[in-house]
Amino acid sequence: MRLLRIGAPGAEVPAVLGEDGAAFDLSGLTRDIDGDFLASGGIDRVREALAAGSLPALDTDGLRVGAPLARPGKVVCIGLNYRDHAEETGAAAPERPVVFMKDPSTVVGPYDEVLIPRGSVKTDWEVELAVVIGREARYLADPAAAAACIAGYTISNDVSEREFQLEYSAQWDLGKSCETFNPMGPWLVTPDEVDDPQALGLRLSVNGEVRQNGDTKNMIFEIPYLVWYLSQYMVLRPGDVINTGTPAGVALGLPGTPYLRDGDTVELAVDGLGTQRQTFHNA
Repeated sequence: MRLLRIGAPGAEVPAVLGEDGAAFDLSGLTRDIDGDFLASGGIDRVREALAAGSLPALDTDGLRVGAPLARPGKVVCIGLNYRDHAEETGAAAPERPVVFMKDPSTVVGPYDEVLIPRGSVKTDWEVELAVVIGREARYLADPAAAAACIAGYTISNDVSEREFQLEYSAQWDLGKSCETFNPMGPWLVTPDEVDDPQALGLRLSVNGEVRQNGDTKNMIFEIPYLVWYLSQYMVLRPGDVINTGTPAGVALGLPGTPYLRDGDTVELAVDGLGTQRQTFHNA
């Protein structure tokens, strides 16, 4: 099942896509697609209503696509989680997951404008598989218990300002939490439609030139392990998001490759999860 949110920022309508790609309005079932919806069994209710044919059609022609999840509780990110990305940045493959947080307010729609921060000279891109939590994960017994806590998957662009991130602070927050720095979507895809989340191709191009072409099979720490690991140190709640890392091909790891500038366009895709496209403009 593919869930999405359609409409102007702050006024999105929750929706679901049928097998033929037609959209159906979920506003009779839920106020929004958020943590409360996921925690209360909202996905099951939508599946039942979709099967019964009781949902009204929704005309999405010409309307904005918002992030598929409203108001994430937190966005937890995993750094250096692909060996080729660690190598290109000159870092050793980590022995434990590298964990940092990203301000949830950075989340915008998959086709929204992204702002290059004032003073930025190193705004960079990162295509990532994002995991959306649907059930509380607290001190999970083992990685096998993670599957029951996952509501679905989507695409994140973990936009990063490398000078802010690496040169201005011992922490990464300054370069990760600038406004609009986490385009997400277009859909929240439930696990039953993702045969193997560890076998998904990820691609990103800048102005039509391919920069990243990776596969989730090359993650150092796989998704069940990450959910289990994080649950030992923080409570993951419905509506939280985990950005699981990026493959090689970021500007930071490609000497001579220009960072993003005003007017540049970035396109992203993950197998089975759709596509994104953003144009970057100066703040």
